[in-house]
Amino acid sequence: MENLKKNKRTKVFMLAAACLCALSCHGRELYRDASRPIEERVEDALSRMTTREKIDLIHAQSKFSSRGVPRLGIPDLWCTDGPHGIRPDVLWDEWDQAGCTNDSCVAFPALTCLAATWNPNAALTYGRCIGEEARYRGKDVLLGPGVNILRTPLNGRNFEYMGEDPFLASVMVVPYVKGVQENGVAACVKHFALNNNESNRHNTNVTVDDRTLYEIYLPAFKAAVTEGGAWSIMGAYNLYKDQHACHNEYLLNNILKGEWGFDGAVISDWGGAHDTPQAISNGLDLEFGTWTDGLGAGTVNAYDNYYLATPFVNMLNDGKADMEDLDDKARRVLRLIFRTAMDHSKGDGEMCSDAHYEAARRIGDEGIVLLKNDNRLLPIGGDKTPRKILVVGENAIKMMTVGGGSSSLKVQRECSPLDGIRAAAGNSIAVDYARGYVGDLSGEYNGVTTGQDLSDSRSAEELLEEAVAKAAEADMVIFIGGLNKSWRQDCEDSDRSGLELPYGQDRLIEALAEANRNLAVVNISGNPVAMPWVKKVPAIVQAWYLGSEAGNSIADILFGKVSPSGKLPMTFPVSLADNGAHALDAYPGTKRDGSDIVDIEYKEGLLVGYRWHDAKKIKPLFAFGHGLSYTDFKYGKAVADRKEFDGNGSITFKIPVTNCGDRAGAEVVQLYISRKDSPVPSPVKELKGFSKVWLEPGETKEVSISVDKDDLSRFDAEKHCWTADRGEYTAQIGASSDDIKSTVKFNLK
Repeated sequence: MENLKKNKRTKVFMLAAACLCALSCHGRELYRDASRPIEERVEDALSRMTTREKIDLIHAQSKFSSRGVPRLGIPDLWCTDGPHGIRPDVLWDEWDQAGCTNDSCVAFPALTCLAATWNPNAALTYGRCIGEEARYRGKDVLLGPGVNILRTPLNGRNFEYMGEDPFLASVMVVPYVKGVQENGVAACVKHFALNNNESNRHNTNVTVDDRTLYEIYLPAFKAAVTEGGAWSIMGAYNLYKDQHACHNEYLLNNILKGEWGFDGAVISDWGGAHDTPQAISNGLDLEFGTWTDGLGAGTVNAYDNYYLATPFVNMLNDGKADMEDLDDKARRVLRLIFRTAMDHSKGDGEMCSDAHYEAARRIGDEGIVLLKNDNRLLPIGGDKTPRKILVVGENAIKMMTVGGGSSSLKVQRECSPLDGIRAAAGNSIAVDYARGYVGDLSGEYNGVTTGQDLSDSRSAEELLEEAVAKAAEADMVIFIGGLNKSWRQDCEDSDRSGLELPYGQDRLIEALAEANRNLAVVNISGNPVAMPWVKKVPAIVQAWYLGSEAGNSIADILFGKVSPSGKLPMTFPVSLADNGAHALDAYPGTKRDGSDIVDIEYKEGLLVGYRWHDAKKIKPLFAFGHGLSYTDFKYGKAVADRKEFDGNGSITFKIPVTNCGDRAGAEVVQLYISRKDSPVPSPVKELKGFSKVWLEPGETKEVSISVDKDDLSRFDAEKHCWTADRGEYTAQIGASSDDIKSTVKFNLK
């Protein structure tokens, strides 16, 4: 009997031990359990980590990766540059290429082109495709998209952003972010905030009033966070309120994490961290790129000497920092890892697929803007099909996917404009080529080379004379020029020196116009350019940087396979003096006495882009929202569903739009709101809605655009809140900011 009792006790003890073991195992695996809420998993993982493991989590271990928690099986976090394609792999501690043979990608059109589509569905497709490529390459964080506002047309990085208008950028960034993150890849929206010039970008201190900050420079970031659910944000290089943006109390703690409730991780731009106490206290969560080569601190492991590494530990040990700060950063990075690297359900993704090339071409087609088309010179074909076309210009043959800074890509293939035109022309049209000018001969960035030899020993005069002579013998001339992503021509870390076209292109275009009246100019750039020859050229196309399918997209438009539907996301001024920042001498800033800091005051305030032109009654070269089609659209009279709006719900404006031409096309109907007798100085009008509508020949559709109280609100800096003023408003509906077709007045009660 006693033995039986002992056996029973043994079994009970064994069962209890087994239960305890099971509970212990369950506890150990909680953070691994994908069925559990992420917050539970994060807290469980955090509770198991040592101080050193937490510190290792919040700074880089290589050029593009940060350490996970190997002891707990939590993987490293891998970042990749975007936002137009997945950057090739570099060596662990250096910028040189890793020498991989499987890291070529599809280059998608630059974000200026995406914004020019005015199509949120195109942004969703873009995000999904680039997210799939990132996922295939094992990347967890895509360093993009960029949504800084085009304040000056000289900013070398404008081509990576979404134009001058905060509403347009806000609408377009949200689906991009969602599309990327559907793949278990984090979008890292950049550069937060006020990164509006590249020259002196590390030491520029911005002064801007709060109303301008909140109404112009923050809305797209806010939309990415509160509507898009962005999982990470990248800080900017510049300073604001004399604090670097990567550890800025007002921007990161007060606004981003406080007012907007951002629960993701703030990642420094590479080399954007400068101070340990500020990095600890002012909102930075994950430090990358400190020092140039990753091994330059003079110790065995430079990464351990990052501002958020050993110096942080020393401050903790000395009682000068709180564990709460470390836990908050580690918690945010863990949350990012669980959303990305620890998401084992996200699949493999795909790279360089036919679907991705098709998407790149379609987005390029839709973003190209037809600026001018006198006498219907375009499209090529029909009764006026030329027998011989001359293509002129270096940009017709130069690969554009390499260069421009960190958005430089190693592509599987790139179709040049000349090749695209020749393919579209087929055997029925002879296509000749003349260089016309020599611009940028380089074709290398961080070890990626185009393999092109663009050298030419002829003088500028010889090149011009050849082009003009050939132009005189051709039935039609297509000039393909513009900028080229080289230093000071749309490039990271440099601003343009002027608005004019470089390399003597203006003179060449003038000469071509004299030699052949059937001249179409295709401008490739990410910025507005001056066009002193605009009245002499019958057809002008704005083509942007279009990526892998550049040549095919340009040919699709020129030959009419696709009717153009792009609209400018920026104002093209006639001259720099027509831009607010330059008119007020508020760029490039003033160097502070006894310091390397350059102070820039945003004197123009809210009057950025078309707002400045409206306020000063300056006629632009081409207006914000401008873009022609190969068909014609007629607008009917707009009506509102109510005359009195109490601020609840929304007010909807309807306008019939008819395709009056003989081919299908798409029109972007734009709605601007103006305020009569505003109690504070305000822009003449502001974009608050748009809708892209596809119409068959003769078809009419009623377009509906709604606005709500938030759309009618302004930021009250004194009260630090948004407010909508009662009174009379006008909805202005049209085809561009300077082509208003119909207006409707209403009252906000």
